[in-house]
Amino acid sequence: MIVAGDSASRTKTFSDEDVRSFANISGDNNPIHLDDEYAAGTQFGQRLVHGILTSGLISAVLGTQLPGPGSVYIKQTINFRAPVYIGDTITATVTAKKIREDKPIATFETVCKNEAGKVVINGEAVLLLPTE
Repeated sequence: MIVAGDSASRTKTFSDEDVRSFANISGDNNPIHLDDEYAAGTQFGQRLVHGILTSGLISAVLGTQLPGPGSVYIKQTINFRAPVYIGDTITATVTAKKIREDKPIATFETVCKNEAGKVVINGEAVLLLPTE
């Protein structure tokens, strides 16, 4: 049973291969993600990991750890706070905020931080909880 305050995390270092695979799967071939020369001329100075790829860590935590298998997204808000660069190590943490008493629905705070502890993504997720 989930209670408010329960938390779980997952950490991943994003590689060039991760970014290229995601670009291939999603069709998001924006050169800010794939072209070193192009990215060097932007305000970021180097290639970025796709924001949605980074936020996928949140989904991984929710679907495999807390609340875990059988849970289903109802809603997710995502605020992109800082860039994620290839080679960055990101930790996604979800924390249960509210569990409804009348339905198997829970609200979670979602945060992704880089290895320096800087918040790169934050938001909130609402999930239908597994009933078994």
